[in-house]
Amino acid sequence: MHRFHRQPDFNVGNPVKRNYMAKKKLKDLVINRDWCKGCGICIKYCPTQVLELDRLDISTAVRPEDCICCKMCELRCPDLAVEVIIEQGGDDEQ
Repeated sequence: MHRFHRQPDFNVGNPVKRNYMAKKKLKDLVINRDWCKGCGICIKYCPTQVLELDRLDISTAVRPEDCICCKMCELRCPDLAVEVIIEQGGDDEQ
């Protein structure tokens, strides 16, 4: 790259890019207790240790305030027992 070439700043004057990069906020973390078999995969993939197994070996959100809405738990759950519901700006997204 030429040393005088500036990289474009996509965040300036581009509302679409700004909204895309907005921080996600957790609305709800739903765990279907009937579907969860307690394998712990969601717990292992959570980067902020939001989930733990309860006394019945069912996944439970013990620190939902630490959730960064990466949805790794939802994506990795083999039983589709986890659903991360986020809200972004004023629009709800599921």
